[in-house]
Amino acid sequence: MGGYRGTACEISRIILKHPDNAEAWYNRGNDRSSCGEFDGAISDYTVALKIGLRFRDAVNAYGNRGLARVETGDINGAIEDFSEIISREPKNFWMLRTAYLHRALLREMKGESIHAMEDRRLALLLSPNIKNNNNGG
Repeated sequence: MGGYRGTACEISRIILKHPDNAEAWYNRGNDRSSCGEFDGAISDYTVALKIGLRFRDAVNAYGNRGLARVETGDINGAIEDFSEIISREPKNFWMLRTAYLHRALLREMKGESIHAMEDRRLALLLSPNIKNNNNGG
């Protein structure tokens, strides 16, 4: 859901010098995730979120960690991450709609069809707004 800057080696050097740099942890998580290193990515996103990220980066980190958790089979953790995005109510309707749709799919996988249907309904309600407001977050 979010982009990254730099390579894992470059970012790791920054982290060694500045372990409280949340953006570096977030960027390394993105790099690791793009390389299929999902456990490392989850760990990095978790540290970044604990240190503290700007609102938009935090929302992206929850989404990216949720996707990485799906890859590792942690469905409950992924649902928690997409639920966190929803609770933060980003003004970016596309991001909010995407969180509802991901959570719906995961809930369906768990056999929670009533909750999945409600998430899909809420995502559909957001759909008309996507053309009008797809920026900010």
